[in-house]
Amino acid sequence: MTVHLRDARDEDIVAITAIYAVEVTDFVNTYEYEVPDATEMQRRMHDIVGRGFPYIVAIVDGQVAGYAYANTYRARIAYQWTVENSVYVDAAFQGRGVGTALMQGLIDACVARGYRQMVAVIGEPSNTASIKLHERFGFHLVGVFRGLGRKHGRWLDTVQMQRALGDGADSAPSNE
Repeated sequence: MTVHLRDARDEDIVAITAIYAVEVTDFVNTYEYEVPDATEMQRRMHDIVGRGFPYIVAIVDGQVAGYAYANTYRARIAYQWTVENSVYVDAAFQGRGVGTALMQGLIDACVARGYRQMVAVIGEPSNTASIKLHERFGFHLVGVFRGLGRKHGRWLDTVQMQRALGDGADSAPSNE
């Protein structure tokens, strides 16, 4: 199976929305209760891309098999070199290397943009597939927030993972 990565486009929104909808309705990882419609997902994508962050899709046999993006970790200026990642893979393509391709592509895009740290906020310690994917890319566990969110009638723990990008904290950024 060949996975092709490219920047997300407006015509990908229907597939992106469908992938995300399953995560919202069937799982807790998004921490959202209501599925956003395609218009809202497109607005979110345009906002992320418009602020200079990468938003990519994985294409397999002409179909969107997953997507990933980086976004602001926190709004305060001192965090400007840190991004939070998101990676979503269509259930039909899970376990087939799509997540791996997306993560590598996202990391490469963030390094090229000069970001120095990437943070993963993973909903639930039981999301072992996401935790293992992040570990394969050098993320380390920073901690677990207990009962940080609530969905589907239960309290949710949140896993925090982190990895350096480029020089990480070993040198000052070139745009400082």
